[in-house]
Amino acid sequence: MSLFKAKDTLFCKKSTLNCGGRLVSLEVPLVMGILNATPDSFYANSRVSNLDMTLTRAGQMLADGATFLDIGGYSTRPGAPEVSEQEELDRVLPVIEAVAQAYPEALISVDTFRARVAREAAQKGAHIINDVSGGSLDEGMLETIGRLGIPYILMHMRGTPQTMASYTEYPNGLLEELISYFTEKIARLRALGVKDILLDPGFGFAKTMDQNYFLLNHLRELEMLELPLLIGLSRKGMIYKPLQVTPAEALPGTIVANTLALLNGANILRVHDVKEAAQTIQLVEKTRTA
Repeated sequence: MSLFKAKDTLFCKKSTLNCGGRLVSLEVPLVMGILNATPDSFYANSRVSNLDMTLTRAGQMLADGATFLDIGGYSTRPGAPEVSEQEELDRVLPVIEAVAQAYPEALISVDTFRARVAREAAQKGAHIINDVSGGSLDEGMLETIGRLGIPYILMHMRGTPQTMASYTEYPNGLLEELISYFTEKIARLRALGVKDILLDPGFGFAKTMDQNYFLLNHLRELEMLELPLLIGLSRKGMIYKPLQVTPAEALPGTIVANTLALLNGANILRVHDVKEAAQTIQLVEKTRTA
């Protein structure tokens, strides 16, 4: 029996985001496209090496159904090398500025755990901060989010991208850890005046293969926190490793995993392949309205 009995309880999950004065409904799940301004992201086809390529890809993602574009300048794949703060700024700020100018309808998310990067990204036009560390890698991050007054994606992770694979022991249980972690962070963010929070369980971050699948199967347990869920499964090791394929061959598995996430309460899918994710949402929604 489920410890939290979330499936048997009606929770009122928040279903809107205020992004720069634009009210975004999450009643129907949305898509966030990944734009990596890095040379070493695990999926090579997600890397963009110049602004022209970035703008072309951004435009295609928006045409394919993305509502959000997530721009990152620091690869968080397991064992990724350190990137200096200045290098991260140099990578992401020109991209944010160019995308904001070319596609004013796009809602820009910035994938960073650094307060300065978050602050300067918001000044350039970013609407959301996506922090893989939940404020644990920069003590100024949560206060910065409070001052900025923008939505915050709170992810669960232990350690750093370089060490997280060593932090997969959860003596009290994985779900209990996530509930405790999110509850404490949400309370801190609320005290700082943050109104819009999304939760990301952090698939692949300080979690074993079996833990990832257990979490995917029990996503509904997190509904007790009454906040929208952003889920990032796209072409990850939990998909391509069991199938014995490469990340480049992991799109079919990603579609299956995203389908399961939607059936278990996902509100935003963070993906490399926007068109396929949008189509997945469309078909899942058909089953809900039939």
